[in-house]
Amino acid sequence: MYTKGIVAAFAVLLMTVGCQTKTNKEDKTKQQNTMETSMQKVKPLDALLDKRRVEFGKAASDEKKKIYGEGTEAVKNSGILDKALNVGDKVPDFTLKNQMNKPVNLYSELEKGPVVLIWYRGGWCPYCNITLHYLQERLPDMIKAGGSLIALTPELPDKSMNTTEKNSLDFLVLSDVANKVGKEYGVVFELTPEVAAIYQEGFDLHGYNGDESNELPLAATYVIDQKGMIQYAFLDADYRNRAEPDDIIAALEKINASK
Repeated sequence: MYTKGIVAAFAVLLMTVGCQTKTNKEDKTKQQNTMETSMQKVKPLDALLDKRRVEFGKAASDEKKKIYGEGTEAVKNSGILDKALNVGDKVPDFTLKNQMNKPVNLYSELEKGPVVLIWYRGGWCPYCNITLHYLQERLPDMIKAGGSLIALTPELPDKSMNTTEKNSLDFLVLSDVANKVGKEYGVVFELTPEVAAIYQEGFDLHGYNGDESNELPLAATYVIDQKGMIQYAFLDADYRNRAEPDDIIAALEKINASK
């Protein structure tokens, strides 16, 4: 009887250990799958931008964070996201000078193929520089997908030249002085007085743009087909968020597939 009891107890122990081992394996598998899913959700450009967001969060004062946060809310509440051109809209034509002071016409570029049109705030903006540099890396993929890339900025031509050289950009960078084209597309807003004061004191925003308007464009992105129609739009009130190149390339591929 005693021996049978020991055998029975040992059998129960083996079953318990077996169940725990199975449970541990299942838990590890679930954890691994969760980690893989999380990694898949992190997009390459956003990961780079997030690193900058974290750096700013550690270095900036609470007062500065508050001012910037209120500035973003003001943009969101201005209604600009509803007024800006969006998917299905036909874009107005424009001619602007590039970093070499030569005129570039949008519709002439569209005759060659779809155009990816982006806005960046200025070479003083770290999020813009990260984005421009990454777009340069992905430029071959955009060209392969049949598109070309044009960046607009309110910077004066000399300033945009510096930005181009700093980031070794091979795509067109056009100076939209006074945000004239940006206003036609509905992507321009006015900074709050508090944010404008920080920018002016920090790096001379007026000197970069050649005016005292305190106006900037959203970090907007459009993919425009050869008929001048917007097929993809990225519009966000938060300047720290940018269109993901994979989404841009997918939009270009979709345009080509529909031909």
